Amino acid sequence: MTSTDRRPASTQDDYEPDPRRWRALSVNLVAGFMTLLDVSIVSVALPSMRDALGTTAAGVQWVVSGYALTFGLVLVPAGRLGDAFGRRRIFLVALAAFVLTSALAGAAPTIELLVAARLLQGVAAGFLAPQNSALIQQLFRGAERGRAFGLFGATVGLSTATGPVVGGLLIGLFGEDLGWRTIFFVNVPIGVVALVLAARLLPKGRPSGTNTDIDVVGTLLLALGAVLVLLPLVQAESGGLRRLWWLFLVGAAVIAAFVRWERRVVSRGREPVFDVRLLTQTRGYAAGVAVGTVYFIGFSGIWLVFALYFQTGLGWTPLHSGLSVVPFAIGAAGSAAVAGRLVSRVGRLLTVVGLSVVSAGLLLTAFLVYTLDPGTLTWAVLPALFLAGLGGGFVISPNITLTLRDVPVRMAGAAGGGLQTTQRFGAALGSAVLPGLFYVVLGASGQDYSTAAGVALGVAVLGALGALVIAIPDWLRDRRADRAEQRPAEHHGHAALD
Repeated sequence: MTSTDRRPASTQDDYEPDPRRWRALSVNLVAGFMTLLDVSIVSVALPSMRDALGTTAAGVQWVVSGYALTFGLVLVPAGRLGDAFGRRRIFLVALAAFVLTSALAGAAPTIELLVAARLLQGVAAGFLAPQNSALIQQLFRGAERGRAFGLFGATVGLSTATGPVVGGLLIGLFGEDLGWRTIFFVNVPIGVVALVLAARLLPKGRPSGTNTDIDVVGTLLLALGAVLVLLPLVQAESGGLRRLWWLFLVGAAVIAAFVRWERRVVSRGREPVFDVRLLTQTRGYAAGVAVGTVYFIGFSGIWLVFALYFQTGLGWTPLHSGLSVVPFAIGAAGSAAVAGRLVSRVGRLLTVVGLSVVSAGLLLTAFLVYTLDPGTLTWAVLPALFLAGLGGGFVISPNITLTLRDVPVRMAGAAGGGLQTTQRFGAALGSAVLPGLFYVVLGASGQDYSTAAGVALGVAVLGALGALVIAIPDWLRDRRADRAEQRPAEHHGHAALD
């Protein structure tokens, strides 16, 4: 990647606005919502699945962890395949596979078949996800792209936070035995409609100049490295960190070999599965990846902590527990849409403000959980969670926009897949560490659930603060770069007057 690759993507390819781009975006968002919803919606249904299928807690945990594992495993290769062979084609195949595997999961008669269906469903979701961000890169430019990513960010926040609510509602409506199956079946009619609309609205073809050469060795190395790093994390609840910690070391060695191989592929003039020069030569990409990864450590883990505290500690129903975190989703959805309109003008400062606000909101929530009587907690935490959600909406969508801002459209799929892969790593780490910390403090405090939840939520704040530490220098670098670009223009203007 040469220095010319640093210029905005809008100048690197011929662009004519597609008159159907906003309708295509709506289909894109529906598919993205379904795949992300299936990460969080299942958590409230695990006890029902365990009883209905007569399995153990460790067995049913694979329904969650298996999906997360295969989802994260294929993101980068799927993005590269979309770049090479057309995002519409990969999107349609992946969406059809997601609908089919959702039906198989809902109809599964045994835990083994359910887990197998969820593994395949995760693969389908992983192939869909990078096409979501890449299609936005392809369809929109300038301020419109920021607004589109703002809507995408609102979708991410809503899908994550409303998953437990939707799951609780379905179980409440259809009962313990049938309710957990409807969690999967509900994807089928929605997915079929989305599939028909996607076939009509999504742009055909692929970006000009894209090489269809596929780096098989790089793909296999990345897949192996991702499995080795993710497996201990997704198995944390059943002792994976204790038993499989050594896989982190092996995984790091494999990923190092992957980086070396990719550099070799580039030096030979071939197309890598992931061009590592994105991290070193594309403005904002490395910082955006780091911000997203660290932020997702806390963002993903807090929902499990809330579920454990509300349902196990306070005895609330899954629906009551899910409804309690809706203010976060409302705040995030509203601010993400606003952030999409501001990001092209405000830049990284928007992320800095968002991380500061979400840190304050989560810290206030942790304090209230630790100090208040549980009987008054439901209403007391609503403003704090809403504040945290407002901040969260200023983080996810602007960070995606800024991270991918200078990525060439021909590489949008692989770059988006790389960003989402690291976010999956952060989410897996947070989902392992925060519940683990919850149980450690619970045992040390004599089964004091309020203390355990307060401490775990307090530690989640460190994730947002860590992301803030990364975002501030990037914001300052952008300010210096903008000033440097303005000085020659001002000097030229004065010279013209003279």
